[in-house]
Amino acid sequence: MRNNEQGFTYPLTLAVLILFLSLFSFRVEQLLTERKLSYETTLILQEEYYFHSSIKKVEEIMRSGGVIPSKGSFSYLKGDMGYQADSPIGTVQKINFTLRMHTGETVIGRGFFDIVSRKMIKWTEIY
Repeated sequence: MRNNEQGFTYPLTLAVLILFLSLFSFRVEQLLTERKLSYETTLILQEEYYFHSSIKKVEEIMRSGGVIPSKGSFSYLKGDMGYQADSPIGTVQKINFTLRMHTGETVIGRGFFDIVSRKMIKWTEIY
């Protein structure tokens, strides 16, 4: 056996190891980014669903009784929706919605309802 100390195996092993670790860290970063995006998408869709359900409930109150209480709230599984109705101006009534999620986020929206047709005519979100 010859005494060969040119060192072919160590640099090759080191290069393969560095390549593997860089690809592995890239994939882990990609997985974490996708999980965060999925969580945020789920939260946004849930907020939109709660706003939509609350608007439909207010429209149903308008259809059944005609007068919306000045304050009220709706409870959902992962959040609470509070609303505050202003007095009608002509045929339009403004209602402020405040969604407080159990995760700590608060989203505010404003709906303008037509009293005659008893439907929402305009929606804005306040950030």
